Formats: sequence, structure tokens, C-alpha cells
Amino acid sequence: MNLTGKFAFFLLCVVFLSGCATTSTVEKRKQERYDVYSKLSPEFKALVDQGKIKVGMPMDVVYLAWGKPSQVIQGESSEGQLTTWLYYGTTFEEYRYWAYRPSYSHYYYPSPTLERDYVPRNYVRAEVVFENGVVKSWRSMPRAPY
Repeated sequence: MNLTGKFAFFLLCVVFLSGCATTSTVEKRKQERYDVYSKLSPEFKALVDQGKIKVGMPMDVVYLAWGKPSQVIQGESSEGQLTTWLYYGTTFEEYRYWAYRPSYSHYYYPSPTLERDYVPRNYVRAEVVFENGVVKSWRSMPRAPY
């Protein structure tokens, strides 16, 4: 991928990511589920406004703070029904390879150049475990070390 192609790819990513950031905000979700937000305690309202969650929050409140999960997993424990919400993040893994480009000096011969491409990789960035509809535990994970 040449420099112009990389720049075009970068611009496309910026446009795409900026579009995603504006369509899924806390404010939009609060308007969408105003009836849920308006009945929250002051503590939960403050946490939602900051995009934070805590143990004991119901599913609707976690949705307000963090949005729709990327994946939902159902299970069961001795205490009751378990639901796990996974939130994915994306990182870019650098992929290096040698390419041979013609070199036009005194004699024609291909010269190796180190090229780089970037491949998107998903990873689990956060996990919320609900027991009987309220947060039992949650954790955020570091970006994948590609």
C-alpha cells in the first residue's frame, strides 16, 4: 500500500470512527430511555452521566452508561440466572512484509523494501456479569497486545 493509499485509509477510518462516536452517546441513550433515567437515584444518575457502572446496577442502567453489548452470553449458577455482556474494542495489528520494487539505476534490478499494512483485530475490552438482572461483577480489560 503506497503513501496515498495509507492516507486515504486513515481518512476513511477517522470518518467512520467519528460517525460511530456520535451515534451511540450517553445523552442519546438517556433520551431514548428517559423513563428509566428519570427514576434513577442521584448516585446512579451521576454514574451514568460519567459513563461508569457499579455492582448492584440493573441491566437498563448499564445500557444507559455503556450502551448495547457486542455479545450476550447466558448461563446459570447456584444463585440463579447469569447473563454476561461483552463489549469489544478494536486495535490495529501491524503486518510487515518484504516487497520487491524495481530500482532504475545503471542496471535494472529489484530491490527489497519493508512494507507495512495494518489489520483490524477485535478484543474483549469489558465484561459485565449480571445475576438475576443486576450487576454481580464487572471488569475492563487492557487492549490486546498484538
